[in-house]
Amino acid sequence: MGFFAQIAAILERYTPFFMEGVKNTLIIAALSVVLGLIFGTLMAVMRMCRIKPLKWIAVAYIEFIRGTPLMVQLMFIFYGLPMIGITFPDVSWIPNFSRFMAGIVAMSMNSCAYIAEVIRSGIQAVDSGQMEAARSIGFRYRESMTLVILPQAVKNILPALGNEFVTVIKESSIVSVIGIADLMFRTNDVIAVTYRSLPCLAIAACIYFVMTFIGGRFIALLEKRMRHERA
Repeated sequence: MGFFAQIAAILERYTPFFMEGVKNTLIIAALSVVLGLIFGTLMAVMRMCRIKPLKWIAVAYIEFIRGTPLMVQLMFIFYGLPMIGITFPDVSWIPNFSRFMAGIVAMSMNSCAYIAEVIRSGIQAVDSGQMEAARSIGFRYRESMTLVILPQAVKNILPALGNEFVTVIKESSIVSVIGIADLMFRTNDVIAVTYRSLPCLAIAACIYFVMTFIGGRFIALLEKRMRHERA
């Protein structure tokens, strides 16, 4: 049987396995980016604030997370936290909920550090006179940030956030090592049944490419629209 015939036969029989993996991959990526955005915004503000202990905490967190492998972070969350008594609850109606939570927490923590730097650069790209103007009319620092600076920084950071989502889609394949049924995990399941490694990996690669390509095109359209709005 030819290579492409093998791919067609595998897709015909095991498409539901791959689609389940795609669904779980997109869920993990979306939740990781959303949580990373929330905490990344907080971390970026902490890094730029004038309270030195908060700034030091933010700098230490960002540098440590960016300087260590995601695999190590995932292993620490999944295996290390239970050793010190911190566990994720099991939910009966959601299979492997504790594993999903460990994967999402690890991916979110990693994404948070990178998003924090994206947001920081976006905020610093806003003219410094905007903060001075907000403070001169009586706004506090927090109000100036939330009402004046952050809304203007959004246009600067949206494309980079989209790129982070695309990156997280690819990096999420690492959660398969702790038994989360993402696309890579389901691909390995099909390999174990069919003994056809190369065709299965080719299918997974094509699916990842389709997901990231669609995400990339969406980002490109968003950037184009933003350029028109600025013009």
